[in-house]
Amino acid sequence: MLTRHQTAQLLVSFDRVLILCHRNPDGDTLGSGFALCRAFLNQGKKARVFCNDPIPEKFAYMVPEQQEDFVPLHIISVDVADPALLGPQTEQLIAPFSPVALSIDHHPTHKQFAQELYLEADSASCCEIVRELLREMGWEIDTGIANCLYTGLSTDTGCFKFSNTSPRTHRIAAEMIEMGADHTRINKVMFDTVTFNELELEQLALEKLWMSDDQKIAVLTITTDMLRKTGVSEAQLDRITALTRKISGVEVGITIKQRGEQNYKVSVRTAETMSASRICEQFGGGGHARAAGCQFDLRDPVIIREKLVEAVYKTAEEERCAAQ
Repeated sequence: MLTRHQTAQLLVSFDRVLILCHRNPDGDTLGSGFALCRAFLNQGKKARVFCNDPIPEKFAYMVPEQQEDFVPLHIISVDVADPALLGPQTEQLIAPFSPVALSIDHHPTHKQFAQELYLEADSASCCEIVRELLREMGWEIDTGIANCLYTGLSTDTGCFKFSNTSPRTHRIAAEMIEMGADHTRINKVMFDTVTFNELELEQLALEKLWMSDDQKIAVLTITTDMLRKTGVSEAQLDRITALTRKISGVEVGITIKQRGEQNYKVSVRTAETMSASRICEQFGGGGHARAAGCQFDLRDPVIIREKLVEAVYKTAEEERCAAQ
C-alpha cells in the first residue's frame, strides 16, 4: 500500500485519466471523482469521470464541462471497496485498457484490485483523502472542487451527525466553505429536499416496516414493484435507508432493496453498540463500523430478513463476550 506522498507523486505523473465511481453513486464517490477530475483539468491534463449508473440530477453541479474524448492512459477508482461495485458497464469500458492503476478508498474492508492502493480507513469520507492528496500535490482548490469535496464530506457523515465525523472533517469542511463551497445550497439539496415520488415510496415502505420483538431491529423492504409504481430510481434511496436510524430505541436499521427477481442489496446502519461491518461480512459484504452492505441472490426477502436478524443477534453476542 502506498503512502500519501507516494500517491501524490503518482497522481502528479498521470495524464489522460479515467476516474471510476461505484455504481448507485453517492455524494462521496462522485465528489471524490469530480474533485480529482477538475484538479487534473486545471493542470492542463485530460480527465473524465465514469459511473456504471446515471448520475442523479441533484449532483449535476459537480460535473465539469464536457471534455473531448481520449484513450485513457491511467485509470483510478475512488470510494470503491470491491471491484464488483464498479458494475458491468464499467468493467466492459475498461477491459481494452490497462488495469486500474490506483484505488483511493476509506473502507476498512477494501478488497484490493488495483495495481496500487492508497487507503485511509479512519477517514470519514474519500473526499477527506482527496483533499489531503491535493494538499500534498500542491494543487490549488477552486470553487468547483470545493463544492465537490464539501458534498462528499457532508453526505458521508449525515451532515456531520454520524460518529465517523472527526475534528479533521470539520476543519476540511470549514476550509471548503472558505474556498467558496455553497454549503447552504448543498445541504438543502442533500438533506432537506425530497420529491413527491420519494414521499410515496417512503409511505409504501413504512407500511411494511418490520420490527423485532425487542424493538431494537427495524427492517424496511423496497421492491422493484414499489420503484415502478412511484417512479423512484435506486439512486434516490438514500433517504429511505436513513429512516430506520431515526426510530427511537432502534440499534440496527436494515434496508433490503430488490434489484432483480433473485437479487437483493442490503444496507445496514447501526448505533454505537454494534458493528454493521461484522454483520455484513457474514454474507460476503462489508463497509464501516456504523454503515455497511451486502447482497443476496435469493427470491424471498423474508428469508433474507431472517438471516440478517440472526446475524445481528450472533454479532451482538460475540461483541458482548469480547467485551467481558
